[in-house]
Amino acid sequence: MKLCMIGTGYVGLVSGTCFADIGNEVVCVDKDEKKIKKLNQGSSPIYEPGLDELIKKNFLAKRLRFTTNLKDAINSSDIIFICVGTPTKKGSLKVDLSFVFKCTKDILRFSKKKKIIVTKSTVPVGTGDEIEKILKKRKKNFSIISNPEFLREGEAIRDFRYPDRIVIGSNDKNVFKIMKKLYLPSINKGTKFITTTRRGAELIKYASNAFLATKITFINEVANLCEKSGVNIEDVSLGMGSDNRIGSRFLRAGPAYGGSCFPKDTKGLVSAADKYKINLSVVKSVIKSNQERVNLLTQRIHKILGSNLKNKKISFLGVTFKPNTDDMRDSTSLKMIPYLCKKGAKVNYYDPSGEKKEFKKIKNCKYTKNIKSNCSGADLIVLLTEWDEFKSLDFKKIVKNGKLKIYDLRNLYSAEEMKKNKIKYFSVGRPNIN
Repeated sequence: MKLCMIGTGYVGLVSGTCFADIGNEVVCVDKDEKKIKKLNQGSSPIYEPGLDELIKKNFLAKRLRFTTNLKDAINSSDIIFICVGTPTKKGSLKVDLSFVFKCTKDILRFSKKKKIIVTKSTVPVGTGDEIEKILKKRKKNFSIISNPEFLREGEAIRDFRYPDRIVIGSNDKNVFKIMKKLYLPSINKGTKFITTTRRGAELIKYASNAFLATKITFINEVANLCEKSGVNIEDVSLGMGSDNRIGSRFLRAGPAYGGSCFPKDTKGLVSAADKYKINLSVVKSVIKSNQERVNLLTQRIHKILGSNLKNKKISFLGVTFKPNTDDMRDSTSLKMIPYLCKKGAKVNYYDPSGEKKEFKKIKNCKYTKNIKSNCSGADLIVLLTEWDEFKSLDFKKIVKNGKLKIYDLRNLYSAEEMKKNKIKYFSVGRPNIN
C-alpha cells in the first residue's frame, strides 16, 4: 500500500519506518527541513534502539522516503496518517489540536481524489467528528479513521511488530477490511484486531494511558506508606502483581511518571470529561499526586544531605524519563536539577543519550561524558534512570572518597549489599537499614 505519514516525530517516524519494513511504500513528510535532510542522510533525529538501521535499510530499498513537499506526499498516497503533536495548552488541561486541524485543511487543499485519513495522534473523543466537519466543506468522500498508537519509547520497533492489540475506529465499516489488510503481518502473529466506532477508539487510547498512570501513582503512594511502616514495597508489588486481575506491569515504585504520553493524556482525558460535565475524580487525583511526587523526592535529598546544599556535589546517573530514549518531557530531572542548583549545589549528570539542551543555561550544572568522571568526588549519587549500564556498577571503584552516599530512585541495588560495602544507601519504599 502507498502510505503518507504527516509528521516525523516519534509516532510518525517509527510507524512509517516499520510500515515500510513490512513492504509498503511510505513517504514521511515534515516542514522541518533540517530534520528531513538528516533523515535523507540515513540518520534518525530521535534516539530509539534499532531505528537508524531500519531507516537505512528501507531507504536503500526505496520503500521509504522523506520530503518537505506535502502536496506531493498526499497525492502519491492512498492512506494518510496524521502523526503531529497534540500538546497540552499552556496553563490549561485542554489539548492543543491546532496541528491536527492544520493537517486536515492541508489535506483538503492538496488532495485530488478520495483518501483514507487516519489519526495516529492522540486526540480527545470527538476529534474525528471535527475533522469530518472540516473535510465536508468540499464534497469529497473522505474516510476518517482513528487508529491510536501504543508504542513504548525504547521498545517501539518491537511493539509495532508484536502489538498487544490493533484498534481501528471508524463509522464506515467498509474501511475495516483495508486496515486489516495493512496490519495483516501482525494479525497473522496472533495480535487482536479490535474494531469500534471512531469515538470508541479515541477514548480507548486516553483511558488506557490514564489507567497505567494510575497504577504508577498508586504504587508510589503505597511506597510512601512502606517507608514509614518498615515494609518492602517490592514484596507488596510482587504480592499484588501476582493476582492476574491486577498484573505486575507498572507496579514498580520510583519517580513520578513522565514522557510524551501520560502527563498530557491524563490531563486531556480530564479536559474531555469536563466538556461532557463528567467528574473524573480518580484521574484528577492521579495528576495531583504525580505532581507532588517530584517535590517529595526532591525534599528527601535534604534529609540525606541536610538543609544547606551550598557547594554540595550531586551526581545524576540518567536524566531522561525512562531508559532507551532521549525524551526529556516531564522527566523528574527537569524539576529536581534546577531546584538543587538554585540551592547552591553543584550538579553533574551523565546520560547515555547525551547532553541535554534543557540544562545548558543552568548555573552549576554540567554534563560529563562517562560515569567515572561524573561521580568523582560526589557527596551524593542520584540514580534516576534505569539504563542497563547503571545496573551493575562497582561504586567502590568509581568513587574513592570513602563517604559515598547513593539515592537510588529505581531500586536497582540491594540495601544489604550496599551496607556490607559501607555505602550509605537510600532507596524508594524500602526500609532504611543504614
